[in-house]
Amino acid sequence: MSFEWLKRYMPRGIYARAFLILVLPVVTLQLVVSVVFIQRHFEGVSEQLSDAVAREIALVTRRDDPSLAAVLELDIAQVAPGAMPQANSRRWYDLTGIVVIRELMRRVPGARAVVLPDTANVTVYVDAPEGPLAVSFDRDRASASNPHQLFVNMVVFGVLMTAIAYLYLRNQLRPITRLAHAAEAFGRGRHVPYAPSGAVEVRSAGNAFIDMRARIERQIEQRTMMLSGVSHDLRTPLTRMKLALSMLEDEDREPLERDVTEMQRLIDAFLDFARGAAESGTPEMVEPGALIEAAVADAVRNGQNVAVHEVTGQGSVTLRPVAMRRALDNLIGNAVRYGTRCELSVTVTDRMVRFRVEDDGPGIAAEDREQALKPFARLDPARNQDRGSGVGLGLAIAADIARGHGGVLRLDQSERLGGLQADIVIAR
Repeated sequence: MSFEWLKRYMPRGIYARAFLILVLPVVTLQLVVSVVFIQRHFEGVSEQLSDAVAREIALVTRRDDPSLAAVLELDIAQVAPGAMPQANSRRWYDLTGIVVIRELMRRVPGARAVVLPDTANVTVYVDAPEGPLAVSFDRDRASASNPHQLFVNMVVFGVLMTAIAYLYLRNQLRPITRLAHAAEAFGRGRHVPYAPSGAVEVRSAGNAFIDMRARIERQIEQRTMMLSGVSHDLRTPLTRMKLALSMLEDEDREPLERDVTEMQRLIDAFLDFARGAAESGTPEMVEPGALIEAAVADAVRNGQNVAVHEVTGQGSVTLRPVAMRRALDNLIGNAVRYGTRCELSVTVTDRMVRFRVEDDGPGIAAEDREQALKPFARLDPARNQDRGSGVGLGLAIAADIARGHGGVLRLDQSERLGGLQADIVIAR
């Protein structure tokens, strides 16, 4: 039997689930105890008491003896035939009143109706030989007294113990939420101070996270140092080669200069991909609309057919502007390389920000889009390589930057322009 449908109605937060785990057993236990206790105690006692008072009412109505009624503490009064109630009545929360009415109607001869106006009095309307009678007596004689005290005690102590257990459990859950917050922040490239606390298992997971974070940070630092050395060591001989080529004749120099320029571009692409988030800057509040307008303005100055299509929503979001600008530039570069027109749009909501880059090129087939996000992927059949060479790192760098912001890069077909649609979606 599948319970997948039940998952839609279950709370998603750990606090809400912990509260549900606490409340369900307590409520279930209270219901079971209440039903059993009411059936075994209140209902049984009420049946016996109602049976006894029903016998007294039957005796008094048969003998018509006022002194006997006084001795039995029953108040008897004549009732006009038209004043007889047509049905039993009780208050909706009077559970033991159900038993009292049932027993009196069954055991009192000639009983027409039983009225329980409150929890202190009972009136039984009876057809007697001398005419309709109303027999009144105290409620305590027909049912167990103060049945509501059981519910009050159970509710009060149930709520009290649930609150105490929840406070204790919250202290146990707080280290887990702190660990989740630190891990989420690290995934977005932010370093949040974190010290393991809580139960032994939570402390163990926290220490493992700290060790993992330290290893990753050391790796990033080492990669940054290595990139600095590689950048210097490779650019220096390339510069010497350019100087040497400048002394050659024109007909011999141009092909070699093109090769050196292409080598320079490839090295820059490799370094940009390897650099990743190491040199992406610190997060800061950025206006998404202004960011894409600046990217479009720079592209237009470079002679590219790029425009802003739409800016929806307002507000600043926390981004690394240098890294996000690099991702947008890569997407724009891919768009103008394989198409003739590129348009950018951005949507800002309370929950997310979406950067969209569309072109009118050939696009990428749905089955090849996952492969296109991998480093060094070259999809010759899908993208027209005659328009410019590439190393297959533009989309990979953009996807890596999106992941560094806690987001994702999605590829689809543009409904407006017909080419590739690249969306960078980042949760706020």
